[in-house]
Amino acid sequence: MQIDIGIPEADRQRIVEGLAHVLADTYTLYLKTHNYHWNVTGPMFNTLHTMFEVQYNELWMAVDEVAERIRSLGEYAPGTYQAYAELTSIEEDNGVPKAVAMIANLVKGHEAVARTARAVLPTASDAGDEATADLLIQRMQASEKTAWMLRSMLES
Repeated sequence: MQIDIGIPEADRQRIVEGLAHVLADTYTLYLKTHNYHWNVTGPMFNTLHTMFEVQYNELWMAVDEVAERIRSLGEYAPGTYQAYAELTSIEEDNGVPKAVAMIANLVKGHEAVARTARAVLPTASDAGDEATADLLIQRMQASEKTAWMLRSMLES
């Protein structure tokens, strides 16, 4: 059935393409954060284990919101590791980093999500897609705040 939500097809396609990158970055960051939750060691174990759990739960909810927005725009959301590997801007780890490196890697990951969302925002705004713009702004706010909190842990 044809979609008639007030956003032209070409604009919807560009928005979905951008959202696919946001989804891939968010999912990759979710997976990295969950991995760190499982594998963190050292004197900050309890603090980081708990904090990473809060963060991966927030990211999991975000993944669902972004994927459902793609579906609302009439396209299928990417949902495989292969698709995410092709779309993400977040690097995977080789091995298990030390706790401080985990924190630094998550700062980079959250900053990447914020940059990706910010890059898609003008496309959504120009198309009058306020729902997607709002979703992107929420992603930027959450990732920028989390990056700040993580950066604060790295200061001596």
